[in-house]
Amino acid sequence: MISRVDLRGKQPSTAELRRVLPRAELGVEVALDVVRPICDDVRRRGAAAVREHTATFDHVDVPTTRVPAEALRQALDGLDPDVRAALEEAARRARQVHEAQRRTDATVEVAPGGVVTERWVPVRRVGLYVPGGLLAYPSSVVMNVVPAQVAGVGSLAVASPPQADGRPDPVILAACALLGVEEVHAVGGAQAIAMFAYGTEDCEPADLVTGPGNIYVASAKRLLKGVIGTDGEAGPTEIGILADDTADPVFVAADLIAQAEHDANASCLLVTTSPGLLDEVDAELARRVPATRHTERVATALRNQSAHILVDDLEQGLAVVDEWAAEHLEVLTRDASSWAARVTNAGAVFVGPYAPVSLGDYLAGSNHVLPTGGTARHTGGLSVQSFLRSQHVIDYTRDALADVAPLVDALGGSEDLIAHVDAVRARIPRTP
Repeated sequence: MISRVDLRGKQPSTAELRRVLPRAELGVEVALDVVRPICDDVRRRGAAAVREHTATFDHVDVPTTRVPAEALRQALDGLDPDVRAALEEAARRARQVHEAQRRTDATVEVAPGGVVTERWVPVRRVGLYVPGGLLAYPSSVVMNVVPAQVAGVGSLAVASPPQADGRPDPVILAACALLGVEEVHAVGGAQAIAMFAYGTEDCEPADLVTGPGNIYVASAKRLLKGVIGTDGEAGPTEIGILADDTADPVFVAADLIAQAEHDANASCLLVTTSPGLLDEVDAELARRVPATRHTERVATALRNQSAHILVDDLEQGLAVVDEWAAEHLEVLTRDASSWAARVTNAGAVFVGPYAPVSLGDYLAGSNHVLPTGGTARHTGGLSVQSFLRSQHVIDYTRDALADVAPLVDALGGSEDLIAHVDAVRARIPRTP
């Protein structure tokens, strides 16, 4: 079901590893050709374009993308009590973790009378994307909304694809209401990102858009970056597992299936020193995959862009998982904490047999909006910092400026920017 790659006795280069390690063939660059005309259309025609593309892709007509307040209240009133309790606990844990991330302003006196303050300012308005195509993700409401609220963002708008009734999934609506979100839009895909970027008659433009989505959502975020700020590319999901012969094959197989059920484009990578583990995992997959709810989707993901990787030792395994830079990485080894501490590239690291990715998806307190497609090499997951901007405030006295005026003369002269020098000397004339 899953292909095998044997790296034992080999020392592949970075370029060779990138060719060997699997990911979905439909990449962000390819999808750009699809999303570009959609985004351009929304820029030109606004809400009318959003509604037309929604009818095309979601097969439903919406007279306006804005969900009525009454629909939010009704969804919360009708929410299953057990689901409500789970969402409340997920939000409590997430808020606790994210509140610890909030940075405080820092003031430094670099010289007598020369003060620089770094302050953290929240963005004015954010668009929060919550997937709702193949599956609805109320947990993504929590993961988007909580850090934005902790950061102090003043205006929040959620977008999620409409269902047959023209509104987002009722559990998503209920989660929004539970967290106090009043502005929700029934729109998904690239047109939702373009709506937040350019604004429409139904939705004011945002300064930042965050949240996971399919490859078209990720492509639209890349295309429109600069028009609107983005949190990174949270596209088709992926799991990496670094394991030795102590890993439980039942746990491993269950976690691979759990990730694969998200999307037929999901990627799963098991890196291990143990051929025996691979045999046991394959046997467990053969038993479990036909019995799971989303069998076809899971089988497609495991067959098309997933792999078992055999390595000589955990040192080589660590190099492989760092190169793949998984969205989620589980470490199922002896002394798992020590190996996990050495991981450089991963969106989130799950340590040991009792910290599965599913826990992080819902109730760990961590954020599940994470970088995919190898972007964990340079990008982190969604956090309070995603919604904050660093702003320097410079406050100098005349004497402090006078002290550095000769140095400005030197640096400005070396760069042939004499007007820079003159701007200082207009305040601090040279002494004869």
